[in-house]
Amino acid sequence: MKKEEMSFFDWQARFDTEEACKDYLYKEKWPNGFQCPQCGHNHAHFLPSRGLYQCSGCHKQHSVTAETVFHSTKLPLTKWFWAIYWISSDKGGISALRLMKLIGVSWPTARLMLTKLRETMGHRDSVYRLTEHIELDDAFVGGKQKGQRGRGATGKKPIIVACESQGNRAGYIAIEAVDRINHETVDQFSKRKLMPEQSVYTDAFRGLTSLANTQAHISRVTPAEKVDEWLPWVHIAISNLKRFLLGTFHGVQGKYLQEYINEFCYRFNRRRWEPEIPARLLAACATHLPVKTG
Repeated sequence: MKKEEMSFFDWQARFDTEEACKDYLYKEKWPNGFQCPQCGHNHAHFLPSRGLYQCSGCHKQHSVTAETVFHSTKLPLTKWFWAIYWISSDKGGISALRLMKLIGVSWPTARLMLTKLRETMGHRDSVYRLTEHIELDDAFVGGKQKGQRGRGATGKKPIIVACESQGNRAGYIAIEAVDRINHETVDQFSKRKLMPEQSVYTDAFRGLTSLANTQAHISRVTPAEKVDEWLPWVHIAISNLKRFLLGTFHGVQGKYLQEYINEFCYRFNRRRWEPEIPARLLAACATHLPVKTG
């Protein structure tokens, strides 16, 4: 569904007050007017002192932020909305330190906000499955480490990367950080990210051979200098991801890596609708269940 295109100045003007932000959430939550999730009644009284809507039927009180990413937040919604614009529109990503300075919050608060937004991005992409001609490969990412490169490198995290090949351009991508590249992790990735019985192209790495169980797997032993001809789009995606991680975040390791991958994939998969991405993410946050962290 097409979403509104807005510059940051337009965004600020539209969501410059708490009332404007809450009005947006109200319309997203109840597009056809108030509907009590408890009893289904369609009328409520607004309680200004508490900022809640009280159902006229069962008298249950409801907040526009309940059951959203903003559930129980103590922060002004204006800061959340501005953070959504920055994380979704900056191709290089935004660090917690930069967000902290931009909206005037502590570093832990900025870090928590970004975690919730990246989790929402990942959940949004998780409903899609790649189709038709798909390039798939593994790679290793993480902080800069001396020593061996590639498979077996210390301090690096393995990832599985799949990219739709649409002739002269890339389609959607899916990327997951895993503990190791083997038949089990590849099978799980395939079930979550790919429609069955698609044409999947890989190199001849043994850990990827189990793709033949569910896909039309086409592998080829490829010299290093020819690999970009055989799997061009997936290698471009891997290269862009590595630049993204090293550029703004100076390398990411451990349990936080998937968060940053979610952010990268979300923007990549919506690059053809780039001006709409902030509005798309805001709508996702307004309908997404609360994100648990920690």
